[in-house]
Amino acid sequence: MAKNWVVAAAAMGGIAVGALIVPHVPGFAATNTEAAESALADRIAIEDLVTRYYAHFGTKNASAFGDYYTENAVFDVNGIISTGKKEIEALYAGTQDEPDNVTNEGVFHMVLSNPVIDVQGDKATATFLWTGISNPDPKAPPQVAEHGREYDKLVKQDGKWLIAKRVVIADSALPERYAATYQPRLDYDINAQ
Repeated sequence: MAKNWVVAAAAMGGIAVGALIVPHVPGFAATNTEAAESALADRIAIEDLVTRYYAHFGTKNASAFGDYYTENAVFDVNGIISTGKKEIEALYAGTQDEPDNVTNEGVFHMVLSNPVIDVQGDKATATFLWTGISNPDPKAPPQVAEHGREYDKLVKQDGKWLIAKRVVIADSALPERYAATYQPRLDYDINAQ
């Protein structure tokens, strides 16, 4: 009897939590379970895409970045604009050996945080904060090397999410190559562009 009571209480608790949380999670307010599951799967796929993208930093493989974009994608990094996969790959290739590139010494990782992802069918927007962590000496503590924001417009093509437009704005440790084109753009809205 006690066991049944515990199971019933757990079920009621789950229903109550679901009723409170689900309407407030983008994509879960769908009218049916299948649509909610699809929106959640898309959100996870987008977060995974961006996480994999950032894993390429420090690998010296500039051609890998093009795989994440549509053919005619626009990439605006601190005011320098590249259009199309080839230009985006060339931008990354051109920055790899610059003296102020934080990925050149020791171990470098990007940490993504504060994801806000809004899926609307085969289109989506996503924003993230990014923080570059470097460590030239494994015996020393890690150092925050850079920090900023990114704003993405994505499209789903042939079942795969790709970046159609990406805007990256540094909030610290701005490399010299962006000094002439940089604007803080604190209230940037990817949907207004």
